[in-house]
Amino acid sequence: MRKKKQPIKYTEGKIFSSLANLAWPIILANILQTAYQLIDTFWLGRLGADAVAAVSISFPILFLILSLGAGLTLAGTVIVSQYKGAENQDQVNYSSSQTVFVIFFISVLLAIVGYFSSKPLMKLIGAGPEILSDSVSYFQVSSFGFIFLFMFYVFQSLMRGIGNVLLPMYIVLATVFLNLILDPLFIFGLGPIPGFGVAGAAVASVITQGLSALTGLVILFRGNKGIKINFSRMKFDFPWTRKMFKIGIPSSIEMSTRAAGMTVMVMLVTSFGSEVVAAYGIGSRILSLIVVPALGFAMATTTLVGQNIGAGKIKRAERIGNLSTKIAFFGLTAVGLLLFAFAEPITAFFVPNDPSVIRDGSLFIKIMAPSFGVLGVQQVLNGVFNGAGFTKASLLISVFALWIIRFPTAFVLSNNTDLSFEGIWWAFPISNLIAAIVAFAYYKMGYWKLRTIRYRHRKL
Repeated sequence: MRKKKQPIKYTEGKIFSSLANLAWPIILANILQTAYQLIDTFWLGRLGADAVAAVSISFPILFLILSLGAGLTLAGTVIVSQYKGAENQDQVNYSSSQTVFVIFFISVLLAIVGYFSSKPLMKLIGAGPEILSDSVSYFQVSSFGFIFLFMFYVFQSLMRGIGNVLLPMYIVLATVFLNLILDPLFIFGLGPIPGFGVAGAAVASVITQGLSALTGLVILFRGNKGIKINFSRMKFDFPWTRKMFKIGIPSSIEMSTRAAGMTVMVMLVTSFGSEVVAAYGIGSRILSLIVVPALGFAMATTTLVGQNIGAGKIKRAERIGNLSTKIAFFGLTAVGLLLFAFAEPITAFFVPNDPSVIRDGSLFIKIMAPSFGVLGVQQVLNGVFNGAGFTKASLLISVFALWIIRFPTAFVLSNNTDLSFEGIWWAFPISNLIAAIVAFAYYKMGYWKLRTIRYRHRKL
């Protein structure tokens, strides 16, 4: 009789192996999810710079709304990972059922708000008459997908909490290939299927998001992949929900702060015209693709730190943070140097027929690229703090980086120096470096360890 494969225990053994086993599927899944935006940008670039700008200007607001609930899915990861480390399967299942229940109601609310506030939001952020209609239609269609997107985020977060990271990656891989086919189909049309233009990219994404959410929920209800959710456990448990909000709200605020920072930066960029907006949009998407290794290590670190804290292994949790920081710094620095060398052909790939957008977009990438290593350090240390349940630290660091450093620097350099809009580009590496120094200093102070030791005797 064939032996059943035993699940990996992340509270023992070699840390590098545990980190690698968790990180690479998360990184690949994040790259594939970012591919949604890159595929959209590639096909919309064939419609022109205005089409790219319409999506670019709506993206920060979309991220802002999504982040309000996405932080709570991180709370699911933290809670489940700590119960997994404590080997309490019943609480793993209960916490997962509660997470799905709470996030579903939040996603419905955000979908309604997003749809009906789309036009005033696009006007507020500064969409010009040439892109307003397209940006509104893209945003409205995307709002329908919030429910599906959040349900799959929950599935991913819960699976990460127990260390099952391969399954979400396979689902994302399948949906990205499907999106690759559906994007041109709904943007340009074919046969009886009409072309929806810019909104077609959102239609394609909503369809694939719906399929991935349905797949994830079926797996969770069947319960043969490490977590079993049940309708009977999906009722309001106010003490549990309070605990979830206590962990998740700082993370939600952090993500919202980051999204609001992106939104304000876009408002600053729009004052320089749609071509600069398009250049910023391409650079931002390249940035989002390059930082996913850092985010992947941060998420893997959150899971490992959470499970080891649940098992009472604080020293091992610190060693995980040290190793993750080194890998993120040296790995992303190398990637940044490669990106610096190939900035122009990469930008031209997305908008091949606009020399000014290619010039400005490649300059943005070249200015940012050398700071990717320190950006990785900040993200990984946030992962350590989150795994320890100390999500307020990540919030404070993000607020400092975006609102105290990045935006004021961008505003001053772009409006009060000869750099013009290039001053916005320079604000990114400056804020990345300062935020990394602050995060590392705070990590070395060790408060997150003292707090964990103080409270680990309590029930999760």
